[in-house]
Amino acid sequence: MDDIKPLAQTKKISVNINGRNVEKDVNVRMLLSDFIRHELNLKGTHVGCEHGICGACTVIVDGKSSRSCIMFAIQTDGSEIKTVESLANGDKLNYLQQAFHDNHALQCGYCTPGLIMNITNQFDTNDSLDLSDEGIRLMISGNLCRCTGYVNIVKAVRQAAKEIGIKDKREI
Repeated sequence: MDDIKPLAQTKKISVNINGRNVEKDVNVRMLLSDFIRHELNLKGTHVGCEHGICGACTVIVDGKSSRSCIMFAIQTDGSEIKTVESLANGDKLNYLQQAFHDNHALQCGYCTPGLIMNITNQFDTNDSLDLSDEGIRLMISGNLCRCTGYVNIVKAVRQAAKEIGIKDKREI
């Protein structure tokens, strides 16, 4: 039994986060959300349910919406990660953030970064979407908002889609 070695407690990972290369030793059990918030001090990624249900922790990993609260940081070694901090250009909001502002699509704002990252990924990977109320509600169904009732969020998504030229599948 003396020849049994304990598993490594930390592992060095290398990620590109919001266009910046980062190498860091992380605990092998550290969640990606904790790595982003506590190791990189990027506070836009929120943690709500810690079970991957609410979507507040949504980030984009290698081009896919991902729940950072149910993913280990070491799983992202070699990955490109985008958080909500990657969207604005200094003090200038991007088109989707501006649409949320214009349409009063947030109240407490806790769910907003996750919603915005999910929608950003949908827009980045599709040139047409169902932009009916039902289609948009389905698009954002993985993100829970306890404050708004989603009406203004739907309006914001539609405004942003129109602004960047996303076509409505129903009209094609």
